[in-house]
Amino acid sequence: MTDSNDEVNPRIVERTSTKVVDPKFNCNITVSKMKRTSHVLSKNYDLKRYLDSAKWTFAPEISELIPKDTPAYIDNGEKYVERIARALEFFRQCALIGPSGTGKTHIVYLVAELAGLPLWEINCGLQTSVFDLFGRYVGLGKENWIDGLITSWCRYGGILYLDEANMMKQDIATRLNPILDQRGHMVLTEKDNEIIQRHKDAFLIISMNPVSSEFAGTKPINAAMRRRMSVWLNFDYMSVGTKIDQKEIDLVVRKTGVSQKDAEIIIKVGAELRKQYKTGELPYGPSVGDLINWAKIIADGTSLLDAADETIVSLTSDDHEIQGIVRKIIKKTAEM
Repeated sequence: MTDSNDEVNPRIVERTSTKVVDPKFNCNITVSKMKRTSHVLSKNYDLKRYLDSAKWTFAPEISELIPKDTPAYIDNGEKYVERIARALEFFRQCALIGPSGTGKTHIVYLVAELAGLPLWEINCGLQTSVFDLFGRYVGLGKENWIDGLITSWCRYGGILYLDEANMMKQDIATRLNPILDQRGHMVLTEKDNEIIQRHKDAFLIISMNPVSSEFAGTKPINAAMRRRMSVWLNFDYMSVGTKIDQKEIDLVVRKTGVSQKDAEIIIKVGAELRKQYKTGELPYGPSVGDLINWAKIIADGTSLLDAADETIVSLTSDDHEIQGIVRKIIKKTAEM
């Protein structure tokens, strides 16, 4: 937790991505960086006890993958940063579980930056091919091989971050198993069964939404991979249902300039929508960034209800019946 001038909610992050073709490693790398919205003070996190950036060095090309300017992460004393660092130091891998918008990806970026570790990010919900992940030959013959992201991570180290891991294709999950257990290597079947030993500073973090019908494509992680994840950390919204976190209200006021009263209504509406989302009654639960967008329209002079129609109502669903439910929640909360 930082002081009031440094607090930045984990959901408010602007990310830019750049495609880099690395001539040395012959691989396409997606370099994702988060633009900083506040000063991150590493003294707020007791990370060196577990992950000390002085312990490792990486080639300049790989060091480019270390995130920069990541905002601070606000929690309620859960010490997620330190717990993730401990899991990586003790077990080399861990899993994060929680609804969308609870800051899982953001905290991975923060840990990577504070620890000085390159970050290789894969969204398993996308139709990523095996060739992109493990590698392929280019052109005729077997002269030019391009490493995929997982292969590059295994060779050169850093954090491999598998987002939406419970959407991962089974054949990919199976190939990860020997990397994550005592064998500690991968077999490149595409490259004459070359065996690549896992880099001594190669760590893995997976994150996922809870398995439910509301998250299309999610499925339970298979037992083999589940056994290899020694630590499981649960994430949740700061405000949900009747639990209202004053820090979210203060953040909305500070970021947008709306009144305290309007900020309270906005957060209470968000908390109720999140509650119904978690129980499967609504298809989407708003992040605090979504709620701040709503507040910005209000701060510009639009009424609370009209601003909601432009933002939070349509964001929740295209279904008119569901939109009607959201409007009722807003009106009921605003009348309190």
